[in-house]
Amino acid sequence: MGLNNCKDRSGGNFVEAVVCQESEIQENGMKVCEFGRDQVLLVKQKGVISAVGTKCSHYGAPLINGALGDGRIRCPWHGACFNLKTGDIEDFPGLDSIPCYEVEIQSGGGVKVRANKRQLESSKRVKDMKTRDPKNDNVFVIIGGGPAGQVCAETLRQEGYTGRLVVVCAESVPPYDRIKLSKQLNWTIDKIQLRPDAFYKEHGIELMLGKEAVSVDTSKNLVTLDDNSTVTYNSLFIATGSVPRKPDTPGSDLENIFTLRNLSDAGRISKALTASSKVVIIGTSFIGMEMAAACISTCSEGSVTVIGRSDVPFSESLGKIVGSRIARLFTEKNVKLMTGVTVSEYEGDGTRVNNVALSDGSKIPADVVILGLGSTFATGFLKGSGITMNANGSVPVNEFLETNCLGVYAGGDIAEAPVYAANDQKKTIGHWGLAHYHGKIAALNMMSASRPLKAVPFFWTMLFGTSFRYAGHGSYDDTVIAGDVESLKFACYYCSGDRVVAICTVGKDPLAAKFAELIYNGGKLMKRDLAEDPFAWATIPIAATGKPQEATPATTEESAPAAAEETPASDTPSAN
Repeated sequence: MGLNNCKDRSGGNFVEAVVCQESEIQENGMKVCEFGRDQVLLVKQKGVISAVGTKCSHYGAPLINGALGDGRIRCPWHGACFNLKTGDIEDFPGLDSIPCYEVEIQSGGGVKVRANKRQLESSKRVKDMKTRDPKNDNVFVIIGGGPAGQVCAETLRQEGYTGRLVVVCAESVPPYDRIKLSKQLNWTIDKIQLRPDAFYKEHGIELMLGKEAVSVDTSKNLVTLDDNSTVTYNSLFIATGSVPRKPDTPGSDLENIFTLRNLSDAGRISKALTASSKVVIIGTSFIGMEMAAACISTCSEGSVTVIGRSDVPFSESLGKIVGSRIARLFTEKNVKLMTGVTVSEYEGDGTRVNNVALSDGSKIPADVVILGLGSTFATGFLKGSGITMNANGSVPVNEFLETNCLGVYAGGDIAEAPVYAANDQKKTIGHWGLAHYHGKIAALNMMSASRPLKAVPFFWTMLFGTSFRYAGHGSYDDTVIAGDVESLKFACYYCSGDRVVAICTVGKDPLAAKFAELIYNGGKLMKRDLAEDPFAWATIPIAATGKPQEATPATTEESAPAAAEETPASDTPSAN
């Protein structure tokens, strides 16, 4: 019999009720119970029953369908993790924690849940935060208004930092949910910004909007901005993300040739598109393919063509079998794919593009061209700063995200950082959720917490209403397919030798989340484990070591009813 000490000490009106019997929940089991007009999720682990909110704070996924780890639960859709004892968010995406309620086991075995009424008003919870104390002369500066910068700022205030806190944002708008841009182009900032304007004022977070850092002098702890103003710092976090790669192909300066990185880009593309537009997308990157999916519905009387250098989209990252099925998914939706070719010239009338000439001699009519050719690191301003950079512009950091300069940290796209899922090899990974996590770890270490990274990448995309999830990281030499690729209900295991290093799933939730949690807890999945039943491993509880416990498979009362699927976007454009 255990007691969960998740107490709300804020006062106010409370609601309490016996929601079930302790015997109804097995060890490592989960159960959704009615609680007045609301519901709570009960989880039993190590003899203790915890009660938390039922929905992920990111896009509302039902957590009963998630992956139960050691003391936390991972969202089945996008991989966010929440502590069972506190409800605090521990891995990302998303900014908010979830409610956590008091639990008491009564003498007769009844499970009594107690909650402040205010806790039941929302499925999200903002952690307590400090604000600016004028007596604290310290200055922490964050360069970058993406998810890494946002989470870093919030975590600093949550951890008790009361000095001046400056966030330098190149865009003229507050940080926003950038991954929505490749789903829908005509957003306004008020619909997608991560926090309302009042949030920053309330917590003493100083946003410098529309300003770019042009240099950093680590010998003087000085950041110079593009208006010649300067900011002196005690600690610095750099998370400037990436910028779209632009080719020097003849004609690439013609009008109506676009890249997509920010809200302004999305607005320009939206304005150029009409129902009869002939759209050509260059590159079979995730951004390129997502844009093709978005454009085909808008350009119902026109056409959408994707030009790719490789024979199969995503063949390197997802393998030819999965990549080929994605290609067919697009052709089934009337998107034309032209693979194995490159662009030789953009032709126009002297002002605006009207044709794309290809390496095979063919020409594709085009009113709008969207480039999805990858990106480069936005770190040019760091030259001469004393901060070590790699030849490609990325910034090597240690397990604490600290650069070679004391008190200077880097995260998000630009950071060549250790990846726990890849045996702590240093990698640059441009994932939305990982950028959030970098922001948290950087903030903790700016506060002298000495918290090392423990990164397990989790990626997702949605194409024509079909969700693809990918967890793990590493090169592979073989794949094992379980399920039916054609009907888009499968798991693809990526193997290096006998070890499974990553997984891609479609219609198999929460398998990707289970794999991510297994790896996070120090476990391994071997190819030989898949031979008899490729899904059996996911039914065994995850112990702290990541090894299967000698216990009955983890159970849930039932799967939640089909919920509204997550917003159709991917986590690729992190711009952190």
